[in-house]
Amino acid sequence: MKLILRILLSALAVVLLANLLSGIYVDSYITAIIVAIVLSLLNFIVKPVLVILTLPVTILTLGLFLLIINAVIILLADQLVAGFGVENIWWALLFSLLLSFLQSIFFSILKEPKETS
Repeated sequence: MKLILRILLSALAVVLLANLLSGIYVDSYITAIIVAIVLSLLNFIVKPVLVILTLPVTILTLGLFLLIINAVIILLADQLVAGFGVENIWWALLFSLLLSFLQSIFFSILKEPKETS
């Protein structure tokens, strides 16, 4: 149940950012859900491979190259999902940063409160 909720919250974040940023567009809410699923799969499968392959560059840039990897994942999702578009890598970078920020806010809502005794 939490997985479905996380995907729906990610889709909500995609729709919000598509309405906020002029370089990003999403055709419909269904497309946003598909984008959320594709991004989850790409982050699970492709991102670890990219991180390992670019480890020397990531170390040299003190981890900042991970931002570029995130933007590349967004551009890859743009190629895979019809109805989702990103104009260029700069929009993908901004979208990636804001999506991570919104997801952290939304997912913190899902966490169950810890009981204090």
